[in-house]
Formats: sequence, C-alpha cells, structure tokens
Amino acid sequence: MEELRSAIQNVYDSQEIKGVIITGVGSKAFVAGADIEEIAKLNELNGRKFAENGQEVFQLIESCPKPVIAAINGYALGGGCELAMACHLRVATSSAKLGQPEVNLGILPGYGGTQRLTHLIGRSRALELMMTGDIIDARKALDFGLVNYLTESQDELIAKCREILGKILSKAPLAVGMVINCVNASYDPEQRGYQTEANSFANCCKSNDFIEGTTAFLEKRTPHFQGE
Repeated sequence: MEELRSAIQNVYDSQEIKGVIITGVGSKAFVAGADIEEIAKLNELNGRKFAENGQEVFQLIESCPKPVIAAINGYALGGGCELAMACHLRVATSSAKLGQPEVNLGILPGYGGTQRLTHLIGRSRALELMMTGDIIDARKALDFGLVNYLTESQDELIAKCREILGKILSKAPLAVGMVINCVNASYDPEQRGYQTEANSFANCCKSNDFIEGTTAFLEKRTPHFQGE
C-alpha cells in the first residue's frame, strides 16, 4: 500500500505523467485480495488504522486530477475490487471476476468499498453483493455498470485502455481534472456539488485552454491544449 501511495503521489507531482493505467502482473489477477495471515492479526485498534490507511491511498487515486484507468486482467476481489473502483474508469477482460467477499472472513470492505460499490451499481445490488459475498463475472459487472468495457484478451485490454486514455488526453487537462473533482463532489455530503461545478466552470473560463479551445473551434482546427 505504501508503494502504491508513493506511485500515485508521483503521478500528482510529475509533469511528464499525463494519465495512468493500473493493472496486475500476468493474466491471473488484477489483485486477488489481501494477505489473510495479515488480516487475521488485526484487532479493533489496528483494524481501524488499517482501513483508514487504505482509504487514504484510494482517495488519492479517486481525487487524482489526471485520468486513472483500471485494466482488470483477472480476479479483482476484496481490496482489489476496491482499488479498481477507486479508479476513474474500469476495463476488464471477459474472464475477469469481481467481488467483495469479506463477509466470508467476518469483516466487511474497509477501503471504501461499501461506499463506492453503492455509488456505482446502486444500493440494492451493492447490498446483495456485499452481504452474500458473491463473486460476479465480467459480463454481469458490465451489466451492473461496475466496468465500462470488456475485451476478449489481455492484449486487447491494454490497447483499449490506451485508446480511452488517448482520447481523454487530447482534451483540455484542466477541464478533465475539474470534471473529476465535480463528479467526486456529487458524492461528498460535505461539498455542494452544484457550487463546485459553477466554481470549476468559472476557473475554466479564465484558462488559456479555454481561449485555445474556443478559438480552435471557431477557426475549424484541432486545439492544442497546454493545461494552463
């Protein structure tokens, strides 16, 4: 988790990095879940810290102003499913499996899963998946809205993610980042989503990208955004 935190912080800090694809090694798993031997050692005090640490790392991903896409190449279970849900978009191979089976261990999703799964697929379906611990296939995940696209192979998976990322990166970076912020605000009870949208719109209107985008449209040419 600390390596993931460091990697995501580097995404924030580096001007060279414009977008991110997160995937697993090989073809078996995106993330198959936590180390159960580690989980078994938790108690009330360190369990809370364990959950809060994971929530902080995944919040960094969700709040990143640069697009983050999960390329789900196999099992995405427990914390792996929570990691995928923290990403802005999800693309999965047709053989992928997703789920939050924590109730089988006497616990529940602790890295934001109870919140993000509900936002993505709705209260009733989220409750069923988390209370039964059922693992669903990629087709059902697509039907539920848990993933955006399916691909048949891992090669196609990364290619599809690059295709989506390329399309996003051709747009105004400031506007893309503000879209992410506004959508996140819609789920945050401590923020006024509509006001966040209006403020973000105003900030876009003072940017050089806004001038470039509108000028390019009127001149019937492709815009060249600089992210400022």
